[in-house]
Amino acid sequence: MSGKLYLVPTPIGNLEDITLRALRVLKEADLILAEDTRTSAPMLKHFGISQKVYAHHQHNEHQATNEIIRFLKEGKNIALISDAGTPAISDPGFFLVREAIKQGLDMECLPGATAFVPALVNSGFPTDRFCFEGFLPLKKGRQTRYKLLAEEERTIVFYESPHRVLKTLDEMILYFGGDRQISVSRELTKLFEETVRGTVTEVKTYFETHPIKGEFVICVAGKS
Repeated sequence: MSGKLYLVPTPIGNLEDITLRALRVLKEADLILAEDTRTSAPMLKHFGISQKVYAHHQHNEHQATNEIIRFLKEGKNIALISDAGTPAISDPGFFLVREAIKQGLDMECLPGATAFVPALVNSGFPTDRFCFEGFLPLKKGRQTRYKLLAEEERTIVFYESPHRVLKTLDEMILYFGGDRQISVSRELTKLFEETVRGTVTEVKTYFETHPIKGEFVICVAGKS
């Protein structure tokens, strides 16, 4: 019998957010694939998980997938984790999942931590319909995406790294207008978790004089 590929969400900050099921799957897996073994090692050690861990990230996932598929066909159960949150959500995993499905292999994604969910709920914007954009293209296609999203009536959710936050807020003023309502969350589930709400202009002014640390989730109100 073939093994199963498990996508296992891990905490985005607070280790208490790991699920009992996730711990069981990680402890029972024949091997674990991690986006960055150095990042995952402290978390795995904390929970007493001693399985073999191999790196699986955006730079090697295409080359490594054939071997992983072979392991699955040999009957090995494999758990895939990212640095934080749910694999394949703006993280490696999609390519492996697609190939496993093509090969008719068994795959299961566990429910668990994902950064955009608490940020979206904290925003106070409509959650019944929303648009998840993840990270915008760095260069090619970025302007085009902004122009399309400027007309979007649903709540829009973005991920952003700290060193690009102010630039992104400047771009949002340009394409969405400085008076568009936004909610910016950072350091979710951690000690210094913070959510700042207001117009794009107001939020940009705030972060010009306050620490810009941690990963950011930006929620933008849809066009009225």
